[in-house]
Amino acid sequence: MTLPPWLIKRTPKSRNIKAIKELLSGLPVETVCENAKCPNIGECYSEKTVTFMILGNICTRSCGFCAVKHGKPKSVDENEPRIIAEATKRLNLSHVVITSVTRDDLPDGGAGQFAKCVYQLSTNNSQLTTEVLIPDFQGDENSLRIVVDAKPDILNHNIETIPRLYKTVRPQANYERSLNVLKNARKMSVNCTKSGLMVGLGEREEEVFQVMKDLKSAGCDVLTIGQYLSPSKENLKVEEYINPSQFEKYKDFGYELGFTHIESGPFVRSSYKAKIWKNH
Repeated sequence: MTLPPWLIKRTPKSRNIKAIKELLSGLPVETVCENAKCPNIGECYSEKTVTFMILGNICTRSCGFCAVKHGKPKSVDENEPRIIAEATKRLNLSHVVITSVTRDDLPDGGAGQFAKCVYQLSTNNSQLTTEVLIPDFQGDENSLRIVVDAKPDILNHNIETIPRLYKTVRPQANYERSLNVLKNARKMSVNCTKSGLMVGLGEREEEVFQVMKDLKSAGCDVLTIGQYLSPSKENLKVEEYINPSQFEKYKDFGYELGFTHIESGPFVRSSYKAKIWKNH
């Protein structure tokens, strides 16, 4: 399928990408930017912006859309919170986004490591704002509470797609369980909840509208909607390239529902330009 003109992205100068890699040289950090083959990596790296990925680079789940490797993960690195804090300092970040692979092999799903990273960052710089993009922790509320108690400024959990496509897109996840992550986080008094949705996988407009309604009912504040782009031949194929006008329609509908902030567009991703959106 030929890319439409609105999905042709200008590549930033390679020296800018090289600069961020040099800043992080010697630090064993993983980024979702590289592991998930994000189309925005050049732009974000040129602006010295990254999304850190903790708990290794091997996921215990095998979602059809994701390029991150899956299999048996390595043990948790106890030095990771300190390393993330050092990388944040080198990049001079004011807003830090931390995500992870899904670790169903761990008793707490990795919640404790998220909390340690947030605590470490807050200790090092009280002015720093933090955003965590968490897995569903298999629905365990105690694990969610561990993350919430660390007081991240934004708690993000992506719904990813419509319920009808879950068996194909997220076979080891559950739509209602993901909604409950956001509902429970809201009950636990998180400052801001956020979620993300991919389109172009075969969903219908009315199905996207319903997901948006469900997210708002779950107490979600911020929503990102972006075009799914297949990262490899092994991943799900793109069913449709969504016109920019449709993204605007989703945005308008979201604001009518009462979302605090919405980013909707072909290249929008969960943490794309997050340091700007955090103020909403």
